[in-house]
Amino acid sequence: MPEGVPCARIMGVGSYRPRRIVDNEEACRLLDSSDEWVRSRTGIVTRRWADPDETLGVMAEQAALKAVAAAGLSPADITCVIAATFTHLKQTPAIATEIAHRIDAVGAAAFDVSAGCAGFVHGVVLAADSVRSRGGHVLVVGVERMTDLLNLRDRSTACIFGDGAGAVVIGPSRTPGFGPAVWGADGSQADAIEQSMPWDALRNGIGEHDFPHLRQEGQRVFRWASYEMAEVSKRALEAAGVPVSDLGVFLPHQANVRIIDMIARRIGLPETTVVAKDIVTAGNTSGASIPLAMDAVLSSGQARSGDLALLVGYGAGLCYAATVAVLP
Repeated sequence: MPEGVPCARIMGVGSYRPRRIVDNEEACRLLDSSDEWVRSRTGIVTRRWADPDETLGVMAEQAALKAVAAAGLSPADITCVIAATFTHLKQTPAIATEIAHRIDAVGAAAFDVSAGCAGFVHGVVLAADSVRSRGGHVLVVGVERMTDLLNLRDRSTACIFGDGAGAVVIGPSRTPGFGPAVWGADGSQADAIEQSMPWDALRNGIGEHDFPHLRQEGQRVFRWASYEMAEVSKRALEAAGVPVSDLGVFLPHQANVRIIDMIARRIGLPETTVVAKDIVTAGNTSGASIPLAMDAVLSSGQARSGDLALLVGYGAGLCYAATVAVLP
């Protein structure tokens, strides 16, 4: 059997934000909506939309190289690459193989995780387990080009989502860097967030829209996330043996400011806990939102190395995953 290590931790974090900043007025140009409506319902002021040259591979590469450097490693030290994304438009090969090649992580295992906006935390859980069982250093990249799957006339999605990439390196540790994972899914609500039609619809021609796009029932998702993710958060804290008063940072999926605030209230976060709200300027970047927010709170000085952070991802499926982690 391969010899692993006792514990795993996050060693470094990196991110990439597309050049183009899109305000609410521009995002709503094809919608019956306004800046005031978007701010009041979601808290979003701007978002980043990728230009054609800012592909999934390009964005992921930049975020990955920063995370590897922050960990004090070289790409040759990476033994596995896990990419969390659902906007890779090729069913195969996995975008993780391209990322590994781009950063010159020769021989690294590489595969994608598809769990919607919860994908990054799923990847982190798998990476930590891999390090504990096999050793090595695992790169987890959350990367999305949400604009490739948006119907810009759909108010439930067009003004909400953004593009970007965030990455972490997870490696061996003498002390615990993660609490036990709490994860699951409610497949009975799989249609609350979904692709408008399957890819095989393209074989026989499609309806009123030119391409399959993302759709969601916003109020249904809001109600589910606000209540269920508060309970999942409590379970993750309990599983880690961490009282809420010891939590330094709350890093939830950046879906909606109102959801973030509601979860924070329901789990009783103290005022001293930093609550990440990267969504205000980045929009909902799906699988990339948690690592982007993590890099933002660390680089701004809001959070410090060694702080305990609660990571909570949730999205289509309806999938969720949560864990307490020590920040790098």
